Formats: sequence, C-alpha cells, structure tokens
Amino acid sequence: METLQKICLVLTIVGALNWGLIGILDFNLVSTIFGSGTMLEKLVYILVGLAGIINIGILFNHIENA
Repeated sequence: METLQKICLVLTIVGALNWGLIGILDFNLVSTIFGSGTMLEKLVYILVGLAGIINIGILFNHIENA
C-alpha cells in the first residue's frame, strides 16, 4: 500500500505543478509533452484525478488513526 501512496503522491504533485504552470505562465506541460487532445493526455489527466481521489482517502484514514 505504501508504494501506491507514493505513486499517487507523485501524480498529484505532477498535477499541481501543471496547474501552477497554467495559472502563472498559461503553459500546459501535459499538452506540450503528449499533444493537445490526444488519448495519452487524457490518460494523464485521468490518472492524476484518480490519484487525487486516493489521496483524499489516505488523508481521512490518517486523520482517523491520529
């Protein structure tokens, strides 16, 4: 489970950095790397979204165990 948590954390960080670049520089790194509107771009966004959902579960589980 610890490996899954680390993977989710990395994906969430990637998503946050991408949103930061979009907000500050109007530059979408994911679109630049994978192309705009491609299936790979969609896959990255889906994986980042799933990682965020998993991180919410980890957060609440951590709070309950504290």
